[in-house]
Amino acid sequence: MSEEENLKAYTLDEVSQHNTVDDLWVIYDGGVYDITKYIDEHPGGEEVVVDVAGTDATEAFEDIGHSDDAREILKGLLIGKVQGGTIKSPVSAVSQSESTGSSMPMIAIFVLLLAVGVYFYIK
Repeated sequence: MSEEENLKAYTLDEVSQHNTVDDLWVIYDGGVYDITKYIDEHPGGEEVVVDVAGTDATEAFEDIGHSDDAREILKGLLIGKVQGGTIKSPVSAVSQSESTGSSMPMIAIFVLLLAVGVYFYIK
């Protein structure tokens, strides 16, 4: 039996119920991750993570362009998989940029827009 076969399968509804700072799960490429204990250490702050709490955060995670270290941390937070789905292992940042081309301008724009949004939200 593979490691994936031993993981508990969660429905989308089950994952969606874990959407607060004190109980925060996300889906990434078919895996279910409990990032509650990591939230205080997240370099982008808790707000950006809470925005995707209880949902499929794959696109948001990839759009930011996380490092290989971030992907390793994510692997350690795996608690299950989405029912009926399969887990794709987090691709290294180097492999991701090679396969999709350079997305640095899009990342910079996204970070800038996020910072402006946070600034106006705080005000």
